[in-house]
Amino acid sequence: MTILSKRFVLVVFLFVLFSIFPADAAEIWVSPNGNNENPGTKQKPLADIGLALRKARELRRLSDPSIAEGISIILKGGIYTLDEPLFIRPEDSGTAESPTIFQAAPGEKPVLSGGISVKGWNKASGNINGLPAEAQGKVWVANAPAIADNVLDFRQLWVNNVKAVRSRDVKIGTMSRILSWNKKDETCWIPKPSADIRNAKGMEMFIHQWWAIAILRIKSVEMKGDSAKLSFYQPESRVQSEHPWPAPWISKETGNSAFFLSNAIEFLNEPGEWYLDKQQRKIYYWPKSNENLNTASVTVPYLETLVKMQGTIDNPVSYVSFRGISFQHSSWLRPSSEGHVPHQSGMYMLDAYKLKIPGTPDKAGMENQAWVGRPAAAVEVSFASNTVFEACRFEHLASTGLDYKRGTRNDQIKGNLFKDIGGTGIHVGVYSDESHEVHVPYNPSDERDVCTNVLVRNNLVTDVTNEDWGAIGISAGYVKGINIEHNDVSEVSYTGISMGWGWSKTVNTMRNNRIVANKIQRYGKHMYDVSSIYTLSAQPSSLIAENYIDSIYIAPYAHDPNHWFYLYTDEGSSFFTVKNNWTPSDKYLQNANGPGNLWQNNGPQVADSIKFKAGLQASYRYLLKDRLPVSADREINHSEKTKVLELIGASGTKHNINTLDQVVRKYGITRENIYQWNNHTVIYGAIENPEKIRKDLLVKFNDSYVKIYNTPFYEFSRKRNCPGSTTVKEWDNILLTANLVKDSLLQKEYLDYHATQFKQWPEVSKGFCNANFQQLQVFKNAGQLMLIISIPKGASLDQLNPKTSENNPRVNDWNNLMKKYQEGIEGTKAGETWVFLEKVKGLN
Repeated sequence: MTILSKRFVLVVFLFVLFSIFPADAAEIWVSPNGNNENPGTKQKPLADIGLALRKARELRRLSDPSIAEGISIILKGGIYTLDEPLFIRPEDSGTAESPTIFQAAPGEKPVLSGGISVKGWNKASGNINGLPAEAQGKVWVANAPAIADNVLDFRQLWVNNVKAVRSRDVKIGTMSRILSWNKKDETCWIPKPSADIRNAKGMEMFIHQWWAIAILRIKSVEMKGDSAKLSFYQPESRVQSEHPWPAPWISKETGNSAFFLSNAIEFLNEPGEWYLDKQQRKIYYWPKSNENLNTASVTVPYLETLVKMQGTIDNPVSYVSFRGISFQHSSWLRPSSEGHVPHQSGMYMLDAYKLKIPGTPDKAGMENQAWVGRPAAAVEVSFASNTVFEACRFEHLASTGLDYKRGTRNDQIKGNLFKDIGGTGIHVGVYSDESHEVHVPYNPSDERDVCTNVLVRNNLVTDVTNEDWGAIGISAGYVKGINIEHNDVSEVSYTGISMGWGWSKTVNTMRNNRIVANKIQRYGKHMYDVSSIYTLSAQPSSLIAENYIDSIYIAPYAHDPNHWFYLYTDEGSSFFTVKNNWTPSDKYLQNANGPGNLWQNNGPQVADSIKFKAGLQASYRYLLKDRLPVSADREINHSEKTKVLELIGASGTKHNINTLDQVVRKYGITRENIYQWNNHTVIYGAIENPEKIRKDLLVKFNDSYVKIYNTPFYEFSRKRNCPGSTTVKEWDNILLTANLVKDSLLQKEYLDYHATQFKQWPEVSKGFCNANFQQLQVFKNAGQLMLIISIPKGASLDQLNPKTSENNPRVNDWNNLMKKYQEGIEGTKAGETWVFLEKVKGLN
């Protein structure tokens, strides 16, 4: 596209955007260079948006004839630094015929900012106590902003609108691992830090645990040899040590929970890091090579909420819109005063503990209780209807971007950018009130309390969750009739889109929800137990369809490196239709689901046309220029590419290997990957798209059919499950197949045993280690199993296998237990269960 045509598209877009505003609506103009003594005309604008809103409110109170077709509060370009949130009340409501619209002046870029500019930077002179030697003479210093003579306690700092890093004890992008966690004493042992921090004040610990992080204020540090013991302030200390899920991870196989320490001058040892000395009221910053603090714009956040739109259940705010406005530099201060221990989706726990006697009225096996609070948002909406946020930019925000909290109806969030946000991009709906236990289904007596018929369409969500890694790209709690469609979500630390709350099969207020035609890629950047789309609880008549999902990152500190998915219906998920979603494989999880779910045609075989239609629609693709590129320090996870294809002939003869060669050679598959038994031919290896091979095979072998085994449901890895052991460079793979018995309850028992084997039957994996197995995978398609045992090249399985039970009799107990779940495939002899497939050699 030429520069001229790009400009033409932009002009057309702006014309369409602003031509929808009523030509005869009352106009109130505002400018950063305006004057509050002015009348608010285009030539003499006001300076204060709040005053403009008050003027609009008075026009409505007096039923002024000029507002018959609405009120437009028009913001000229520039930064509007807010001293308090813009509060929109029911008295500010418009009507369908006379809406209230906050809009950018044509071609201009107004910014509502909750930040304070930091000026007066000088290069620090002399020796600064505690500052590392490598930083002495390189840091710059400025006076910290004060509000009412109290130093502003902030957690973010932006230099030229690029977020700087709060000083930390390890290099940016890396973490250490804890040594242990003592729940009774509420203490944690870590490796001895490189800096002497015994006298450091205001330090925090950031810890990675399963699907959430925690931020803990450090109370004391006790050194002992090469280790240090940390204790923490209340209330987060108690909550962190009492709550069972997610807890600090302790594992020899995958490593203990990762962490870093932050907020001490002793850690300021890299360009791009900063530290706030609250006692001396100074900010220290080590500039990057491309930054000049004499000319740079340095901003710290002050306000947690920039705009609050709030009505009541009987008197909601109605017909108020924002178009073309940018919201920037919000703060979030709770972690500095109370810590941050999230339950899920960034909802922090106020109280949480494990039940001594499990069970609640809704769930007999429930073992934990939790009550949560909701993080602050830059823009908050409660009890409102027919509101719109369109073509707005939510950037450089500490916590949530836009939050439709409760009691909203018929609202639209469309065509916006959400970028550089510490928490969730978009929240919609109630999760749990502070007095409502999170696992108790939400069924308000007044349905007006529920966010209903919210449209979330054509938004670009990128580089959100960059501080609270367990937050979400787009997240919905208890909602009805939400429509999340044609959004582009990328560069998120955890899940792309989440919908539902409660962990319960009990039918509740949720229903008629849709997640359709979204493009989700490059998610799971830091946390696993993750999916691009994730659901909870019963949601009758709900749909997940035609989404394009691709490219999950390898999370370097994941508690379980394999526990990631493209689609994930979690506890209680019921009455969903999941169909026609394009994913690279069927790496899906349906965990403890309820009834009524229908899965249809999901995976790489879905038509390319669905991929092309997903994501932003044509008139919104101008937003893509703001999408963050691939992270240079992360790799895409391709572990699901190891697959099994089974070609099953109608006759009892083997398939012709020469014909087979003609088909599979173009996919990089050699005879080393091919195994046969009677009329069964099996291909095992790294296969990008098995559906393409399947189609080609059926052309050549039209009397056969193909079964695809995409993802192992069980996987033993010597590298992961045998601490201190070494692996060999070359393997031989032994392939076996069998059927599960046809009893569905027994099949579930079999899968449950394998899901818990490493914890409940650790002797089995110990036996695999003893036998020098390199890897063991079990795949399943319907009732048939494929078992792959990988052993050192040239070794004999007959010689290695007895070592699994050597001085380890419980392995025999396991093997005998498994016999009741397995039987031979068609064509096996009486009493024969596992069939060995023979690797192809030579020509047929």
